[in-house]
Amino acid sequence: MLKILMTLLLSSVALFAAGGAATSGQPAPDITMTWVGFACLFIFVVGYYFVAAEEKYEIDKAKPALFIGTFMFILVALYYALNGMDLGLVSTEANHLILEIAGIFFFLFVAMTYIESLIHMGVFDRLKYNLVSKGYTYRKLFWVTGFIAFFLSPIADNLTTALILSTVLITIEKTRKDFLVPGAINIVVAANAGGAWSPFGDITTLMAWTAGKGAFVDFLFLFPSSIIGYLITAVILAKFVPDEKPPFDASKEKQPEMAAGANVVMGLGVFTIFCAVMSHQVLHLPAMWGMMFGLSLLKVYSYGLKKKYGTDHFNIFHSMAKIENNTLMFFFGILAAVGALYFIGWLALAVVVYDPNVLGPTWSNIGVGFLSAIVDNVPVMSAVLKASPEMGLDQWMLVTLTAGVGGSMISFGSAAGVGVMGKLHGIYTFGAHMKYAWTIVIGYFVSVTVWYVQYEVLGFYIKP
Repeated sequence: MLKILMTLLLSSVALFAAGGAATSGQPAPDITMTWVGFACLFIFVVGYYFVAAEEKYEIDKAKPALFIGTFMFILVALYYALNGMDLGLVSTEANHLILEIAGIFFFLFVAMTYIESLIHMGVFDRLKYNLVSKGYTYRKLFWVTGFIAFFLSPIADNLTTALILSTVLITIEKTRKDFLVPGAINIVVAANAGGAWSPFGDITTLMAWTAGKGAFVDFLFLFPSSIIGYLITAVILAKFVPDEKPPFDASKEKQPEMAAGANVVMGLGVFTIFCAVMSHQVLHLPAMWGMMFGLSLLKVYSYGLKKKYGTDHFNIFHSMAKIENNTLMFFFGILAAVGALYFIGWLALAVVVYDPNVLGPTWSNIGVGFLSAIVDNVPVMSAVLKASPEMGLDQWMLVTLTAGVGGSMISFGSAAGVGVMGKLHGIYTFGAHMKYAWTIVIGYFVSVTVWYVQYEVLGFYIKP
């Protein structure tokens, strides 16, 4: 049996190597106008419908996403095999896609582990007490969490920020949707807007920065567009939040005590984010490498706590077990599905609109924001960068802004939105988000207007 397993393993390695060698840098053919091209587009649309109608059919969004993501690539590989085409191209693309997904997957995994660990150690209960005991109303709490999200995301990244603050929301209030839904939307919009003016605040800005489309300082000039657009949306949303205080009785509710070692875990969390940034920017390793290093430090520290306080004090594997795995599976499925559309050639067709005789760069980049909300901002930005249309710095900053901020318009248009959907499962849903989506669209166009006045009218940016 061992010999059979080893033979199969070696055969698989040999086939993989042969497939990789067969590509030799050859570009994949455009198969959009074939039966598999139309079939995959149809499958994606149907799957997207079931993701959007999660509430109606009571089906977890990860199930249709995972199905279409895996099935579409199987169909593409089958088409290549039936037509005697180079399967090495499919193999190479799938492996590149796995590498891209793994980076996001493990980044999420570590961030969620830290959050669950902090929940277990009573950090969020203490934070809730500190906020509610001050007598803040739901509306004030809405503004506090929003501003924290906006100014934390440029440092910690929009996904981690959204996960942390959505946990704060659900700790403050577990049932009132009139506070939780606008509050969740506020956090997603703030995190995405805050991440848009930092080179490492969002993966789309990181992609543009590492591709050399702008220097570090160039992204900081997007601050006015980001904050004004966010504030417009927040002002409108705040009107839907009740202006009353959460129930709190100081005589009955004692200040929660954080578990021993909680401060160290918080410090390790901050250091882990620092490691992720340094890994990518200084060492040229994937950001998840620094995150995984931070996880290793948490595991070592948890061992010390176990020795000192016993096994029931803090068990990191219990925190891992509580992670929202459906969120991770959704990411895998939706990124795989979009990767298949890109490989087939559908996303490349969208770049034609950059031609001045069609829409031109300004309107095309504004459209990127809407497309990123529907598809996902990462592959959309990837398609634009790979096509690399002729644009000046002002237009590259516009597409960075619209791809980042535009993802907020639909609940799963950005990593931050998907993360919050996982945290507030059954509360912050596609349907709940769409009731207030018009407020985000208004803020989106305000952001674009501010960009236009700043860059095209006043010329207030560093010209290359």
